[in-house]
Amino acid sequence: MSTLPSSVIVREVGLRDGLQSIATVLPTAKKLEWLRRAHAAGQREIEVGSFVPARLLPQLADTAEVLAYAQTLPGLIASVLVPNLKGAEHAMAAGAALMVVPLSASHAHSLANLRKTPDEVVAEVARMRALRDSSGSKAIIEGGVGTAFGCTLQGQVSTAEVLRLMQALLDAGADRVSLADTVGYADPAMVDDLFGRALKIAGERLACGHFHDTRGLALANVYAALRLGIGRFDASLAGIGGCPHAPGASGNAATEDLLFMLQSMGVQTGVDLPALLALRADVADWLSGEALHGTLWRAGLPKTFFNQHAS
Repeated sequence: MSTLPSSVIVREVGLRDGLQSIATVLPTAKKLEWLRRAHAAGQREIEVGSFVPARLLPQLADTAEVLAYAQTLPGLIASVLVPNLKGAEHAMAAGAALMVVPLSASHAHSLANLRKTPDEVVAEVARMRALRDSSGSKAIIEGGVGTAFGCTLQGQVSTAEVLRLMQALLDAGADRVSLADTVGYADPAMVDDLFGRALKIAGERLACGHFHDTRGLALANVYAALRLGIGRFDASLAGIGGCPHAPGASGNAATEDLLFMLQSMGVQTGVDLPALLALRADVADWLSGEALHGTLWRAGLPKTFFNQHAS
């Protein structure tokens, strides 16, 4: 295990990627409680919403209010998803510390999801960078390259195209980039190959891996990226979330399962797992009737776990 990072950040995306994918509109008060308790459990990077029109995503209509509360929690880096320049304007006006801009390497998925070609998204990132620099905002721009391992609409997505678009995002002014297996096509060998190639281009600016558990391989894929030195991963409490173009599939890696794997291997995360599991139980009640995922909550923590990892 000496090749693994000594510590890893798990960025919670349940409040955005998770909630936008389900029918339930969680009341703002519950979102703020989720934030408060996740922060108290030790989570320090949380994606709190998306600046999109409320008519498109009523689940995230209160993003500005949730972000404002997140900014009162000490040491918390609150990120928001911004699909276009207008969203970035709102995010910067609200003082967001980190803006994640989604780009799909699949032309078909990009048109279906964002109504833009991938290169049009790159051009939008250039406009965001110009606005940020002229406005004095300190928001980090992260370009997230989705469908990096394949697409339910298009099928194959070439590695060369993924790497071209990643480089284009950096050239357009993104501070960093991430790679996402949006529909759960990846396996560990594919992750090793693509992330290995991407690291040669982006180096430390390849900042995050985003894996869906559609076919049960999210944690295996995280491990493959870990061995390459990747130290930040997205995950969603109870595994909520997904992709509208992969119907019936489970979504994001479950935060609690990923944290358990990391901590069991001796990788520091700074998160109190029992506290997070207690929060998961309440979130499950709040989202009654929705499909939830993950396995740790069923079995619980091993009796030997804290004796080994009390530090």
